[in-house]
Amino acid sequence: MAELSTADGDTTGNGDTTGRPADTDGSSGTGDTVIATRALTKRYRGGQLAVDGLDLAVPAGSVFGFLGPNGSGKTTTIRMLMGLIEPTSGTARVLGRPMPRATRTVLPHVGALIEGPALYGFLSGRDNLLRYDSADPSADPRTRRTRVATALDRVGLTAAAGKKAKAYSLGMKQRLGLAAALLQPRKLLVLDEPTNGLDPQGMREIRALVRELASDGTTVFLSSHLLDEIEQVCTHAAVMAQGRLITQGPVAELAAGARSRLVVTTPDPGEAARVLKEQGLSDVVVAEDRVSADPPDRDLAEVNAALVTAGVRVRGFGIERASLEDAFVALTGEGFDVAG
Repeated sequence: MAELSTADGDTTGNGDTTGRPADTDGSSGTGDTVIATRALTKRYRGGQLAVDGLDLAVPAGSVFGFLGPNGSGKTTTIRMLMGLIEPTSGTARVLGRPMPRATRTVLPHVGALIEGPALYGFLSGRDNLLRYDSADPSADPRTRRTRVATALDRVGLTAAAGKKAKAYSLGMKQRLGLAAALLQPRKLLVLDEPTNGLDPQGMREIRALVRELASDGTTVFLSSHLLDEIEQVCTHAAVMAQGRLITQGPVAELAAGARSRLVVTTPDPGEAARVLKEQGLSDVVVAEDRVSADPPDRDLAEVNAALVTAGVRVRGFGIERASLEDAFVALTGEGFDVAG
């Protein structure tokens, strides 16, 4: 379902439309943080704990990646942030306002694509956007067609604008849902698996669009099961597992937290492993023609010289930088799966 940032309705009936300045608790959307949660918890009927005590902080102007294996609580968290469901306990603030109470105030400034776009299959792509835009009371009808044309162009759908949405591929539907979220300038863009169904070229185009939006000052919050995507486009990230926040921070720092490895490529792996152990290296692992170990504290040249002196035919030698995937596995103890 595509959730667009229209202002028609407050999920609780208590929407704050006063326009008062946000509470000064450090989570103001105009300050350093656009999303802030405190002990945010969601327990479903039957006792399933989907989100457990989440403390999340999304910096203004960041491209924030939300990572986690299947069932980790990412989509449930997003739905609470957007006011689609209420938390069992804890608080969530978006753009400095409490959610879901301030849905009517907040959502006009938020573009969202959650769990795939909801489209009218009998309407063209263009007419779907016109319909969405007309549902936004803040949208100027005099410039509606211009905004729709601009949004279609930004996601590469101008040529297919007249085609009925039911004839769109999954990737095209994703693009159209993203276009709907971009009809108005937004302070915050929330994207749930934005490149789902796209071919490699389409994925590159959407990543470039996300970077462009961020450079214009929009904060982008996206969930993805593609670690490569997060590393390429995100400035910050959070890792979820079993409903709990494992870690959050700048992407470069998260990756740096995982161990780098000394890797030796050689047709003599057994002998290389013996020499590395003799040199005091720990956690030596042999995998076919690759031998890896924790990097030593001393000069790498000395280790390489010891290998050569022992007659090991060294065909590759160096430090492999830990990736975000390495950090994820180290933090959660499991490989990455589809988004939850």
